[in-house]
Amino acid sequence: MITSPSRWTETSSKPSSRESSKRPAQPIADAARSRIVEEFDSVFAIPDGYPVSAGHQLVITKRHTPDWFAMTQAERNDADSLLRILKNRLTEDDRSITGFNIGMNSGASAGQTVFHVHIHLIPRRDGDTENPCSGVRGVIPGKMNYLKGSNRIGY
Repeated sequence: MITSPSRWTETSSKPSSRESSKRPAQPIADAARSRIVEEFDSVFAIPDGYPVSAGHQLVITKRHTPDWFAMTQAERNDADSLLRILKNRLTEDDRSITGFNIGMNSGASAGQTVFHVHIHLIPRRDGDTENPCSGVRGVIPGKMNYLKGSNRIGY
C-alpha cells in the first residue's frame, strides 16, 4: 500500500558506537524526502545520488535502522514489494534494461558508508560491462571471474 510521509516514524534502534560515529546527524529519511519517487508502507525509493547506471534506485526504510539485519519482517516484505514495483516501472519505461543487480552493504567492512539501511536496485543492460558473470563477486578484486579455467557452471 502506498502511503504518505505523515505515517513515517523516527524511532531508532541503538547503533554500535562505531556505526553511530559514521551516521549522519539527521536520519537519511529526512534528507531524502524531497527526492521520493515511490513509497510502499514502511519504505520509500529515491534515485541514487551516485548512480552506477541510468535508473539506479535506493529503497530505504522510513524508520531509522542501520542495516538489513535490523529491519523488521514487515519492512523486508515492503522493500521486496517496492523493488518489484520499481523493476516493473523501469523495464516498462526503458526497454534497453535486460537485468538487475539488487544489493546492500551491511557494516563498514562490507563497504557501508551510510548507516541507514538502503537497498540498491541497479538496472543492467547488455554490453554495459565486458564480462558480467558473477557480478556481486566483483566487490573483492580477483574474485569476480571465479569460473575462469573451470568446467563448473556456478554455485
